[in-house]
Amino acid sequence: MNRIPSVSLRGGADADAAAASAPPPDPAALARWARAFCVIRFDLERGQLVEACYPPDALAAAGGGLDRLVAFSSFPDSMSHHLPRHRSSVHDSLFSFRVPDPSSPRRAFLYGFVFNRQRQDERLPRGGEQKSVVILSHAPYSSLFRLLLQILGPLCFDVGPSALAMVASHVAAWPAPAPGRPMELPIGSAALRVHLPPAADDPGPPPALLPANPSVPYGLFHDADLFAAFRGLLLHLWTLWELMVVGEPVLVVAPSPAQCSEAVAGLVSLVAPLLYSVDYRPYFTIHDPDFARLNALAEGEVFPPMVLGVTNLFFLKSLKSIPNVVAVGSPNPNSTRVLPVGGQLPGNGTNGTPGKLKLDKLAINKFSPTSLLNSIKLRREGPLSLMTEHKEALWSTYAPTTKPDTSVLNRLIDAGVSPRIEESMSVVNNEILRRHFLELTTNFLAPFGPYLRTTTPSEGSSPFVDPPLLPPFHADEFVNGLAARGPGKFLSKRMRSNWLDLYRFLEGPNFMPWFRQRRAAAEQEQQRLWRQARINVDIEKLMSKMSELERIDSFNAVEQYLLREMEQNSGRGNADSVAACQKLKEDLQAAFSVLPKDMQQLLLSNPKRAVLLQGVQEKAPGANGIVTQTSL
Repeated sequence: MNRIPSVSLRGGADADAAAASAPPPDPAALARWARAFCVIRFDLERGQLVEACYPPDALAAAGGGLDRLVAFSSFPDSMSHHLPRHRSSVHDSLFSFRVPDPSSPRRAFLYGFVFNRQRQDERLPRGGEQKSVVILSHAPYSSLFRLLLQILGPLCFDVGPSALAMVASHVAAWPAPAPGRPMELPIGSAALRVHLPPAADDPGPPPALLPANPSVPYGLFHDADLFAAFRGLLLHLWTLWELMVVGEPVLVVAPSPAQCSEAVAGLVSLVAPLLYSVDYRPYFTIHDPDFARLNALAEGEVFPPMVLGVTNLFFLKSLKSIPNVVAVGSPNPNSTRVLPVGGQLPGNGTNGTPGKLKLDKLAINKFSPTSLLNSIKLRREGPLSLMTEHKEALWSTYAPTTKPDTSVLNRLIDAGVSPRIEESMSVVNNEILRRHFLELTTNFLAPFGPYLRTTTPSEGSSPFVDPPLLPPFHADEFVNGLAARGPGKFLSKRMRSNWLDLYRFLEGPNFMPWFRQRRAAAEQEQQRLWRQARINVDIEKLMSKMSELERIDSFNAVEQYLLREMEQNSGRGNADSVAACQKLKEDLQAAFSVLPKDMQQLLLSNPKRAVLLQGVQEKAPGANGIVTQTSL
């Protein structure tokens, strides 16, 4: 387990004095990472209140009721009733939410990361109090902000709100975020070592190329504890993966914000490296501005593609048109991991040592009279059965095409009865699951590879032409061709006979944003490859094989690309741009030198062209008609 860095700050008046004397963080530098750091208190008379915020006007300046929305999203729907019945007890939890950004002119979102502390004390009014410390950011850097909250949260409770400005000063001193790369970010006496997820506009690896290292994030929320969140529903992971791929609406119900937000993050991470374009809310409350719109859907109206994590059972009635409901987690907050109903699965080893996870414990289709009756009862009652008792289950009208991979499940390790090693076992299991679903998604996307394949100039051909267009994509032709070829070796072992239905993905909300992004990336890569070929080409050797007319055409083409390079890189002055322009200028002069004299005179009549050709000296042509030297 990573050691949490310490941040030294004295409490009380000394803390306030230290914060006041410290230079304020650079607002622009801070905004690269976070919008605001907040302390939110639950007031018995007035409800949720923003007690402190840094920068002070960060929430109010955004308008649109952002302060109220963040406040309501930073607390559980009700004080936990499962805390130990001692005279005084403290319960800390971490969770996240995602809300619309009212300050953005387009549809953008803010991510909230919450450290919530509930304290029960019989001496306090109503027997307890609760307060939350929140980091609000435009970036979904969960692996970073969860670590930072484990510092900032306890620090705020120790020294007060002055900790917000102090930690903000550390964050403002960090270098700019480097999406998709590992970073070491100093904080207090140590550093946070994180690997940021790729940027939203990063298309990721080509669909036919499986990333070699599954521990590197190829999508959002790579740090989500997938195994713990869905341990009681492991056989349903493949159906859930399909629901996410095709963009089906999903309602995730859990006893606590920590469990539902972890489950939603895990679902989004399942489809990496696919760009997930559906709206998702790790923790959704009735105070969200979108609730009124969803609640007003008429009976029979199609529910929009969304993934909503909720703890309030009121949503089971108000959003009853949602076709897929998954219940996760355990009402017992004393467990650090989400366990199946009925307790933790026993280990295969002795004395609590880890062993293989027994598939018979997961076999939802294993026949017995009791299991059959329970299954029928669960299906008949539907999600509303959660109103009386929380149980892990999936209710869905979707017909899956993928079969659970028992070879993957057989590799999972059970921690036995020892919570001491449970976290390390979860890390191993998450690695196994992520590797499999990364491979599954990559193979599912592989048939689109030919439409994203780049080309380079063939040997001996001129690179001074526009590269060919990528193959045109037509959905009907793609599906017909795929039906004729089959799903491929990897998928054929894991798919049912209706496997082609999964490619309804083409009609869903995830396909077009992903395909356009991949297509744009392929076109950009092709332009880069052809530009590099122009820089590397031996112009004299190339033109020695050309006729006079072809040499004139080549001169015009080289000039065109030189002017384009100069225009695109105007004012940048980087070494690569300077070298490219220099090489193209040399090539232009070499091409000019082998042209007929009358053509040279005609070309030099253009003043701008004459500047480009300035310094060309007449040389006697060699045996092959090529000038071997030019003077610049």
